[in-house]
This record gives sequence, C-alpha cells and structure tokens, in this order.
Amino acid sequence: MPLKTWNRSILPALILLVLPALSMAQISVNVSVNVPPPELPVYDQPPIPGDGYIWTPGYWAWGDDIQDYYWVPGTWVLAPQPEYLWTPGYWGWSGGVYLWNAGYWGPHVGFYGGVNYGYGYGGSGFEGGYWQGGHLYYNRTVTNVGTVNITNVYNKTVVNNVTVNRVSFNGGNGGIQSRPSPADLTAAHEHHLAAIPAQRQQEQTARGNPTLRASTNGGHPPIAATARPGEFSGAGVVRAQHGGTMSVVRPNPQPAPGASRPQPEAARQQSAAESHRPGEPAAAESHRPGEPAAAESHRPGEPAQVPHPAAPPRPAAPARPKPEAHPAEHPPEHAPEH
Repeated sequence: MPLKTWNRSILPALILLVLPALSMAQISVNVSVNVPPPELPVYDQPPIPGDGYIWTPGYWAWGDDIQDYYWVPGTWVLAPQPEYLWTPGYWGWSGGVYLWNAGYWGPHVGFYGGVNYGYGYGGSGFEGGYWQGGHLYYNRTVTNVGTVNITNVYNKTVVNNVTVNRVSFNGGNGGIQSRPSPADLTAAHEHHLAAIPAQRQQEQTARGNPTLRASTNGGHPPIAATARPGEFSGAGVVRAQHGGTMSVVRPNPQPAPGASRPQPEAARQQSAAESHRPGEPAAAESHRPGEPAAAESHRPGEPAQVPHPAAPPRPAAPARPKPEAHPAEHPPEHAPEH
C-alpha cells in the first residue's frame, strides 16, 4: 500500500479540502494514503474515571512501519488547561489520496470532517459538555457518568440532523460531504495545542498491538475504548460490537439525587425550542416518554397543563322557595268586608 509522508503544515491538497479560509498554521497534515480507512467500529463508552476528564473518541491511524491502519481506542483524558476542548482528527480525501488532519485542543471544537464519532461528537461541534467557571459540566444524555460522584451534570437531548453512519473520512467516493461552518472557521483561528502526552501514549500503545490492525481485526478491534490512556487490559476495556451504528444519543437517565442541572452555556448552543426561564427545566428534560408535550411548559410547583376531557355539566340547583310573608309584616291591602 503506497504511502507518502508529509512534514509540512500547509499543503495545496489541504487547501482544496478544508477551504482557504481555514487557518493553515493551526492544522497539521502529516500522512496520506491511497486507500480509505475502515468504517468506525461500534462500541460503548466506558464510565468516566472522575471529574475533569474529557472524552477523546477512537480513530483509525496509519502505521508506515506496518503498512496498515490500526485502531487507536477512545479514552478519557484530562484537558491540558481549563476552558479547552478537544477537536478530533479526521481523514479527508483530496487529489486521489486520503490525508490525515491531526486533532487539537482549543477554546472551541472546530471542524472534524463531519465524522460521527459518537458520544457528543456527532459530526459538528460537541454536545458532551461545556466549561463554566473553570469546571466541566457533563451532558448525561451522551456521557457515561456511571457511578462517579459528579454533581456538575445536566440533561440535554441531542438531536442528530445528519445521517447516522460509520464512515470515517470526508470527501471522495463514499465519504462524508461536509464543509466547515462559520463557527468552524472562527475556531480555526483560535490558539490551539497539540495532543497531550497521554494521547500520544494511547496511540503508541495501539500501534504496537497487532490485534488492533485492520488487516487482523477486520474493523472490529478487541480493544475499542479504554477508561484511561495506555491501560489496554482490565475492567475499563471495551470491545467493538458487530453491526449497528455509532451511538449518538444515550438513554436519558434520571438525575442523581441532589445533582445540580445547570443550563448549557450560551444561547447559540440552544435552539428556540429549548428556550426557558432561568431555574426552569428545559422543555426536552421536563417530561417522561409517553407524556403529552403540554406537560413540559409549566413552572416548578405549578400543576402541569395537561389537557383533560371536559367535565359533564352539573345539574342546575333547584330554586329555593321564597319565604311566606308574615301577617304582622305585610297587612292586607283591603279591609275585610262585613
């Protein structure tokens, strides 16, 4: 399988791939291959190890020495600094080859090819959580909080408006046809940090494991995700599943007792359907499956406006008889005849 290695950050092929408006100094393309990467495997996200961790999804990497794709399991890592989120890397087709665009850390999640990595990375942006006041707030609908004592959580339903598939590359025959949004272009000009040592350790450990090579596992790696970087054995290891599609939305669990439910950060991340007053539950969170939607729009403590069938009319109360006039109070108008 022919391989071309690139050591430059700016390539003409990349310009064609991600548009000239992107900040090329912020994007690194270091390898290209003439065959597409395999589909993304399906797997469950392991529980978060503790507060402050961010999910970094798994991906297919290329090994020059082994001349094969190999799976780098998804894992939980600590952010290099507060207020920074991870933008995953992705494969993009251009000029007859597939180019690897390395991931990076930054204040906002940028363009990652429209690839649906799951668990908050549905192809655009990140719905798994956000920073506020130096703390990470986790969306329980897409994040496996497990039994860890984390109170900075909330529930926000993620609506996936793109086709759910397992395609792992952008552009070309059979690839995802997605281009950067205005928000992606803005994020590309922000300050970025490269993958941290824990992420590089995860990739190096995967490269040295023959069972993670595509030619060996056929797209179903025995280690699809790990709870911590570099720990490829033990209870935190998750295997790939056969069939299905990458999970985007987890079942909406009930909040833990006493857990706070902060609202998502900015109005730009909310649709008009989710607008609600401070302190009130979001419309998507306030009813259980099967309940009418009208029950979602009431304030805490007020009865839900659930429509009921009209009650039958009450029968009219019988008229009360008028009291008879007392002789002493109402004397006759005419004196009796003699």
